[in-house]
Amino acid sequence: MKNQNPASKIWSNDQIVSKVNEIKSQGKSIVFTNGCFDIIHAGHVKYLAETAELADFLIVAVNSDESVKRMEKSPARPLQNEFSRSHVMASFAFVDAVIIFNEDTPKEVIEIITPNILVKGGDYTLENIVGAHWVIQNGGQVKTIDFLPGYSTSAIEQKILLSHK
Repeated sequence: MKNQNPASKIWSNDQIVSKVNEIKSQGKSIVFTNGCFDIIHAGHVKYLAETAELADFLIVAVNSDESVKRMEKSPARPLQNEFSRSHVMASFAFVDAVIIFNEDTPKEVIEIITPNILVKGGDYTLENIVGAHWVIQNGGQVKTIDFLPGYSTSAIEQKILLSHK
């Protein structure tokens, strides 16, 4: 298997359109998901591996640092910066490309990519998945994948904080 530099899988906003057009012109299907991916855990790995199995090419959009801060998950978040989070994401063999987005939601990125399949975690419903209607209107599908029970970045953060009291 060829070793690929994770940085080569991180696309700039300027590259998105041409790269997506190239993938689609090859007849490949695209699956898309997004998240903060602050502390990678087994739940993330399961989720991403299952997502990758749904199509030929997996694109993961990672919230920028500013985008995470606006989510008000915790005052300390993100725990890792966007450079680190995107490089960890790109290091997975089953992740084909990573995009960092600065908006509050990945709506713009989804509309640019128009993936064949949009995936979110099992805590989402069709009504609250950003971009779902766009993907469906353009002939795509929207799917949810169940979480691996007991795994969350927020729970890990709390465990770390409690261990230092």
